[in-house]
Amino acid sequence: MDSARIATASRTPLRALATEAVHAGRDDLARQGLHAPPIDLSTTYPSYDSRGEAARIDAFAATGAEPDGPPVYGRLGNPTVARFETALARLEGTESAVAFASGMAALTAVLLVRASLGLRHVVAVRPLYGCSDHLLTAGLLGTEVTWTDPAGVADALRPDTGLVLVETPANPTLAEIDLRALAHSCGSVPLLADNTFATPVLQRPAEHGARLVLHSATKYLGGHGDVMAGVVACDEGFAGHLRQVRFATGGVLHPLAGYLLLRGLATLPVRVRAASASAAELARRLAADPRVTRVHYPRIGGAMIAFEVDGDPHGVIERVRLITPAVSLGSVDTLIQHPASISHRIVDAEDRRGAGVSDRLLRLSVGLEDVEDLWTDLDAALECSVRAAGLY
Repeated sequence: MDSARIATASRTPLRALATEAVHAGRDDLARQGLHAPPIDLSTTYPSYDSRGEAARIDAFAATGAEPDGPPVYGRLGNPTVARFETALARLEGTESAVAFASGMAALTAVLLVRASLGLRHVVAVRPLYGCSDHLLTAGLLGTEVTWTDPAGVADALRPDTGLVLVETPANPTLAEIDLRALAHSCGSVPLLADNTFATPVLQRPAEHGARLVLHSATKYLGGHGDVMAGVVACDEGFAGHLRQVRFATGGVLHPLAGYLLLRGLATLPVRVRAASASAAELARRLAADPRVTRVHYPRIGGAMIAFEVDGDPHGVIERVRLITPAVSLGSVDTLIQHPASISHRIVDAEDRRGAGVSDRLLRLSVGLEDVEDLWTDLDAALECSVRAAGLY
């Protein structure tokens, strides 16, 4: 996918993904005499044409389209955030993208858009990120969820089904789904694919029939563990509805976060390639290690590994020194966590285990450190863990 050619706004010439990552959202800078994108921190903008403002606000209320002309108010949109949205849409190959304060805020907005049409039923495939699972299962937004496997999606659809939701590779088991086949099963119901783990470097779900592409931009898109955000890439029609929900609910992205995300996209292909190479090597070593009973690593590659240990998984968490024991993923440094205790703790234990999230499963987000240093740390932690358990 990294060598894929992407059309620019003028549709020609076609540019490689790596080139788009650096230039998308910045194409106008040189004409303005700028090199780095500016950060616009304004919450409001002056206008002496109140009649014109009224017309623009009416137009936004009708369609959710971005207002023409200068900005109006920070809750309607922000120029810095808009640069990130433009860039992410180009990388995902969609017409538009709408950014939010977090990945969960982004998913919430999608559900609210569909619920506003009376389409409150969701068909979903486990596993999902634990909080996504909880949002659906708890019915906090008045939604009703039917859980099924990919083969059962078509039979699970109802007249009030508003969305089919999947994550591939899935969090945390890295299970993969054939998106093209699934999109066919969805018929006219929008398919939302969470692409957080893969990023557009490894797959672009819109090319396989997904109408909505969700990212926790906190992860790889930002890439440095210092920004929280979410984004939905989609067609302009759906984007308009998302902007209206964002305006009404206030789940806006701060301009500084938008700036950091745009900067993060510039190195996204390089970071994903480098971390994926290390992850593939670590997955190979873990698969050959007798202290590890199972390794999950996706066919499309990537920087995420899940593995089940013969010893005590908590012992591994306690004994790593270079690797950071922490939630989240996609940073330049390597992180490890125990999903059953943290990221998926909120999911019912029986449902969690039924989705393949065992109590011995560990999730490793591989960063940019030297692979030998990472293996030395992981090897020592595994050894201490199995010795403490008296297995060897």
